[in-house]
Amino acid sequence: MITVALTGATGFIGSVLLKHLVAQGFRVKALYRHGSIPNPNPTDSLEWQAGDLENTESLRSLVTDVDAIVHCAGAVRGATLEQFKRINTEGVARLLQAAGDQRVSRFLLISSLAAREPSLSAYALSKKLGEDVLRQNGDRISWSILRPPAVYGPGDREMQPLLKMIKRGIIPVVGGKEGRFSLLYVDDLADAVISLLQSDTVQQGQCFELHDGHPDGYTWQEIATIATHLNGKKPRCFSIPRILMQVAGLTNVSMARLFGYQPMLTPGKVRELFHSNWACDNTAIISALDWQPQVLFQEGMKRLFLKTK
Repeated sequence: MITVALTGATGFIGSVLLKHLVAQGFRVKALYRHGSIPNPNPTDSLEWQAGDLENTESLRSLVTDVDAIVHCAGAVRGATLEQFKRINTEGVARLLQAAGDQRVSRFLLISSLAAREPSLSAYALSKKLGEDVLRQNGDRISWSILRPPAVYGPGDREMQPLLKMIKRGIIPVVGGKEGRFSLLYVDDLADAVISLLQSDTVQQGQCFELHDGHPDGYTWQEIATIATHLNGKKPRCFSIPRILMQVAGLTNVSMARLFGYQPMLTPGKVRELFHSNWACDNTAIISALDWQPQVLFQEGMKRLFLKTK
């Protein structure tokens, strides 16, 4: 039985990964923060390790006697680069150090497509720097990186407001109408992770993009067409002015500094949202693995509709 150390196990993507790993016969050691789950009950297939990415002792315990690490945890909210780097960059370094101390042989980093454009935001830069930390340790551990696009599915809180609006036939167009973006259903991401863990043929040191199988991503017009098929009526589309979002982002950062919270909408996030090309190319991962995405956006939305009726 393969034993996997999993970070981010209580988050949206991590919790789905945890279920898939256990269902596929892996033994999982999962990192969790105190209070993030009421009763972390262990089983034969699951062991919970209290701690976080800033606690070196808990990380060392997490990776003791494991065959591989799946690093899913990350910070998506913040006002400064330092806030993001503490988790997205320095967290990778601390986990790698623990892996080296315990002689773990394999490290899979779930990064973000945003790392492809590090100049856009502090978040994107922190994810790219985290990838660089892993690359610089390529002689010490076998590693792979996944760069998923926007991931959605049951339990997702970040995309939920947008998906609910699409369900109601309202399409808020962010960015240019011709901008392209890929999407990925969370179960397909989990299947890709498991395929990587089970593969003995993937060359180490590769970074893979992946998407739901829709070539060249989606446009907002295509999303509107899908909404028409789902709802049986033409949706109402409206564009959100960039200046309005910039003002909201600046205001949010100022309020965050004043009240001490970590914001989601920032000027950097606005630049990400208005970037014209977030389309993935999954040719490399399909060539390397026995993996194919199964859930296009229309099917994914149908699944969500059934769960929210």
